[in-house]
Amino acid sequence: MPQFDLPLDQLETFRPPRDEPGDFDRFWADTLAEARGQGWEPRFRSVPAAESGVGGVEVDDVEFAGFGGHVVRGWLVRPRGASGPLPCVVQYIGYNSGRGLAHQHTLLPSAGLAVLVMDTRGQTSGALPGATPDPVGGAPHPSGRLTDGLDDPAHSYYRRVFCDGVRAVDAVRAHPAIDPDRVAVWGGSQGGGIALAAAALAEGLVAAAIDFPFLSAIRRAVALTDAAPYSELVTYLQTRRGDEDAVFRVLSYIDGVNFAARSSVPALFSVGLRDAVCPPSTVFAAYNHYAGEKSIRVYPYNGHEGGGPHHQLVALRELSRRLA
Repeated sequence: MPQFDLPLDQLETFRPPRDEPGDFDRFWADTLAEARGQGWEPRFRSVPAAESGVGGVEVDDVEFAGFGGHVVRGWLVRPRGASGPLPCVVQYIGYNSGRGLAHQHTLLPSAGLAVLVMDTRGQTSGALPGATPDPVGGAPHPSGRLTDGLDDPAHSYYRRVFCDGVRAVDAVRAHPAIDPDRVAVWGGSQGGGIALAAAALAEGLVAAAIDFPFLSAIRRAVALTDAAPYSELVTYLQTRRGDEDAVFRVLSYIDGVNFAARSSVPALFSVGLRDAVCPPSTVFAAYNHYAGEKSIRVYPYNGHEGGGPHHQLVALRELSRRLA
């Protein structure tokens, strides 16, 4: 894929107006208050090494109360034998994937950090199978979820997912091995979109690593790319002629640029300038609106893979420094 978006010098100053509903803050405050009111104590089941397949780490199979009090699952993986409460990264997964298996999440524990990997409700894939149904939308399935509930912001699928993302932060702080004052968030693509929302909505985070976030500057993304998952939204609008403004109003409640303007958490972003899935200008729109301390790594010759393992190391070092 050639570079197709704005040149880098224009991306660095690209800050489009935010299309923000007047009740944005109240909507999310009410959503989180309702979810916390329906909450219950998170459950941590220790998984023996013979079951997890990894012996150098401690693994817990996690269940916590997400949106609506619904059960959301995850893995808590931490270095074996560590002394004292540990810093923790809450990690969010890309589109159409779940939490996978515990042995797939040993990078952060190998660096001395705990990680809570949140399962994304109703999503699964062969590489990263999911284990959390969406009681509103059904059991995990591999087809897309972007257009679920776009008739009303209260019904939006990503209202539930972003709320789950904040509740994952709440849950891991309840574990006795975790230092509640040293928690960060990390994700790429859909996971980056969840991390961006959590950076705005979860209290007291130390840092955020936000890689090529999905669901930022959504109207622009749909105009620039026909790649999935945004193609799902194009198909949806093809069947709803004349409803465009109403649909984008619902989407404005989950647009990353509106969360970015509300976050004060120090953040490391990344972007690939050949990314046709999350176009560079949509990433820079969120980055340039981001209110907190921030930096961005740019990968001119990469697409949706971004910086890949190279950037994983960059993010790992930054998160370790912030959480130290």
